Amino acid sequence: MSHTPAAPRAARLLRRPAGVAALAAAGLLLAGCSAPGSDTAASGPSSTSTLAAGQKPSCGTEPVKLSAYIESGFPLPKALFDEFTKANPNVTFDVREDQFAVITQNAPRVLADNPPDLMRLPQMSELAKDGLLKDLDPYAKAFGWDQWPASQLQQLRVGSNGERGDGALQALGLNFSMTGVFYNKDLAAKIGMTQPPTTIAELDDALAKAKAAGITPIQQFNGGATGGLLFPLQNLMAAYGSPGDLNDWIFNKSGATIDTPQNLQAAQKLEEWIKAGYFASDVNSVDYPTMMSRFIGGDGLFMFDGDWESANLDEQMTGKAGFFLMPAQEAGGKQAAMSAPLTFGIANKAPHADCAAAFLDWVATDQQARTTTVQVGGSHPMGPADAFMPPTEASSVTAQTLEAGAKITADDGAMDFLANATGAIYAQSWTPNLQKMAAGQQTPDGLLKSVQSDYESQVGN
Repeated sequence: MSHTPAAPRAARLLRRPAGVAALAAAGLLLAGCSAPGSDTAASGPSSTSTLAAGQKPSCGTEPVKLSAYIESGFPLPKALFDEFTKANPNVTFDVREDQFAVITQNAPRVLADNPPDLMRLPQMSELAKDGLLKDLDPYAKAFGWDQWPASQLQQLRVGSNGERGDGALQALGLNFSMTGVFYNKDLAAKIGMTQPPTTIAELDDALAKAKAAGITPIQQFNGGATGGLLFPLQNLMAAYGSPGDLNDWIFNKSGATIDTPQNLQAAQKLEEWIKAGYFASDVNSVDYPTMMSRFIGGDGLFMFDGDWESANLDEQMTGKAGFFLMPAQEAGGKQAAMSAPLTFGIANKAPHADCAAAFLDWVATDQQARTTTVQVGGSHPMGPADAFMPPTEASSVTAQTLEAGAKITADDGAMDFLANATGAIYAQSWTPNLQKMAAGQQTPDGLLKSVQSDYESQVGN
């Protein structure tokens, strides 16, 4: 989830709105069946596909300037853009950056009126239903993405009814981001914590010991338009319930609800942590950069965040930071994590769609690109199951997050971020309700019922 990086590094796992009138059914069919690069608004050397059978789309040899609309404060896309230009000198990038909250508001208008070649996507269902995203299945066939593990692409598929998990491929990820719990090893030693907690009860014990020692137990953001308390809440929901049920809700499956006994138990645990003073007293005014600054500065035993910070923490807290997955209820139980692609799509009327697709393929398959993805993004690249993986220092945070990702795969515990259920659910429902809970103005039951009501009004379930 955020997902989504540095200033908004957190927001990088989040997505959002749509508000453009849906295209006519015939238009949607045409969009879904178009060949790579065959959009009618195309212009420029690589915008129209004239490929022979079996030939892969490319950027050609003539100068191409790819337009990219990305999330500010997130270094990975620009690092990959630079590497791609080194490998393909005829390709340069015209980059526009905004905070994730701004991108979510702008997405429908930008995709319709000024379609970029590459765009960091907010929630996809509404954008896909409105015909604003290019169907990438022809590219998947041309490049062989359809031979990758199917689970890599599942979250990126959207059906004609707006349900995710099946249907046309609407995006690709620059990597797989994953969330868990970072911890300060020096502070852990002060409370006698020699190993990460393996159960929720052990986590509770560590939180209580930190509080008693005058250490901020959990350093978390929850200010502005992005409620960071959703990170620990979703981890708790998966521990008490099923990540599959959460995915059904996020993917807009018919009849899905967030208001369940298991999720109520999770929300009650979060409220218990709030009332116990396990978060900073000013948590509702703490934004993402402030959280990161405090944690790196030694203020906070734990921090619920994503592996996109792994490389940063390896540099800023060398040898002093660790990572673990949210503990299960019982020792040895299966674990889950928010694990989602850093989603990039191609506008349906992108002027250089073939070249944009070639870039996405290069990110997943090129050795240097995969090295950059791990070293800069701290996350596992997408791509073939047997693709090259760069070596990492065994004691590094990056190595720990990559190992945790392998466990999530083995436990079938990957879930998307709750913020991605609809375009508006994060900013307009989760965030204000979590801020009210932190202020003692919302109950766990009221939180879930309010969010579910907003969800049903948005998806029609």
